[in-house]
Amino acid sequence: MSEWLVLVLAMAVACAVVLVIVLLRQHRLSRAGATEEDGSETPDVLEYMTMMVGVVYAIVLGLAIAGVWEARSAAQDDVRREAQALHEVTQRAQVYPADVREKLRTDIDRYVSHVVQQEWPKMVNHNELPDRGGELLAAVRMDIASRPPAGELEAQAYQPLLDQIAIADDARNARAENAGETLPGVVWFGLITGALVTIGLIFTLQIGRTPRELLLAGLFSALIAFLLFLVWDFDAPFGRSGTSSADAFRQLFATAAGPS
Repeated sequence: MSEWLVLVLAMAVACAVVLVIVLLRQHRLSRAGATEEDGSETPDVLEYMTMMVGVVYAIVLGLAIAGVWEARSAAQDDVRREAQALHEVTQRAQVYPADVREKLRTDIDRYVSHVVQQEWPKMVNHNELPDRGGELLAAVRMDIASRPPAGELEAQAYQPLLDQIAIADDARNARAENAGETLPGVVWFGLITGALVTIGLIFTLQIGRTPRELLLAGLFSALIAFLLFLVWDFDAPFGRSGTSSADAFRQLFATAAGPS
């Protein structure tokens, strides 16, 4: 399901809930023979508590958005670090003979193509990385480690190349750790319960007596639905659809979009 469709449905449901509650209350009043409730009966302390609950929930919701956004940014940094390290290997391998250089680039292209074409969808949909990617990266490492330097230039490039492979391997491990959702279930329980309480409290103020109040209540509910959607969307560090978060590999490797 498209993320935009999820957003539209969530906001529409939030507005519909507000409308249904108002209509039910108006129906109850009409059956009781009253046209509207007396707004002067709302205690001042109730208005104060409603405001405080809204402020506290806004703070919690803001912290949740900031947390998932930070986690997504860190995950994207790991992807860029992994792609840049492999690209640096292809550039520093210029000091090696043509056959060694070609084999190294072929193995790197095979790994990158596998990551983008096969590994990324499984990581996004199942929150796991298959072992094949680790085997392909180990083959790249062996291309360098199994060949002793044949000259001074190769000797100078040998250890830096291994260091770049180590950086790519570390970034890959970090990507595997960050593949799952960031927020635990108990946090989601708190966010959803808080949203229901916050929206429910606006009806204790007898809101909905006029179309203007009903509009404001609907917009308030739609806003909370939108903010919860942001948390849900950012909670997936590498996105919930497609492989756009793998663009760092596509920008540095022309073969990333090809078959693996």
